[in-house]
Amino acid sequence: MNTKRLEGRIAVVTGASRGIGRGIALRLAAEGALVAVHYGTRRDAADETVSAIERAGGLAFAVGAELDSMGGVGRLLQMLDEELVRRTGSNQFDILVNNAGVGTSSSFEETNEEEFDRLFTVNVKAPYFLVQQSLGRLRNGGRIINISSGVTRIAYPHIMAYNLTKGALNTFTLHLAQLLGPRGITVNAVLPGIVDTDVNASWLHTPEGRKYAEGMSALGRVGEPEDIADIVAFAASPDGRWMTGQMLDATGGSHL
Repeated sequence: MNTKRLEGRIAVVTGASRGIGRGIALRLAAEGALVAVHYGTRRDAADETVSAIERAGGLAFAVGAELDSMGGVGRLLQMLDEELVRRTGSNQFDILVNNAGVGTSSSFEETNEEEFDRLFTVNVKAPYFLVQQSLGRLRNGGRIINISSGVTRIAYPHIMAYNLTKGALNTFTLHLAQLLGPRGITVNAVLPGIVDTDVNASWLHTPEGRKYAEGMSALGRVGEPEDIADIVAFAASPDGRWMTGQMLDATGGSHL
């Protein structure tokens, strides 16, 4: 019996060279999907992710484009089209995971217009137009999963500009689910809390930081990329067919 739920499906994961995105790419490939591993600047990390998938018997390829402009969205789709047509004879795919994003360490008082605009360009504008321009490529019955954040439920005013972008992504998720429902396409958002990735390593890999992060979760530990990837895999699978327009809390019960 074939237990790979995504056999024959094609998944596109943005920001998949490291961290949560890498975990998602590995998980979807393990379920049988052909995975397009998108990266912004770290081709070496993307190639390593592809190699890890292939070593495990999966299928993947890397596509690179910085998503800080409309030109970047266009380049990503052009490269994706070329690679998919070469491999499958079509540019159609089934699953889009909008994971790529940038963060900030600037406070509300310190955030300037340039940083604000970059946050919204990468975290909101790029997913918006990537979905818009993929509507003819995404098959009926497909899946869109937006990686949002627990900061849309838990107040962290010191990184307010970033938080606003994730709130926008949640709203995008809700309305897109209604729009694409007639095509059988589900749209959901996954909201991670603190996850042990490179982004958090500088403070999380200290005794004080680890203790603080563990204390936030009802489960008493820090999240791992695999924790988020498993939730994404469920939403992407046939098992998630009756779930759409949902904000899936993936914080390990932080600040309940």
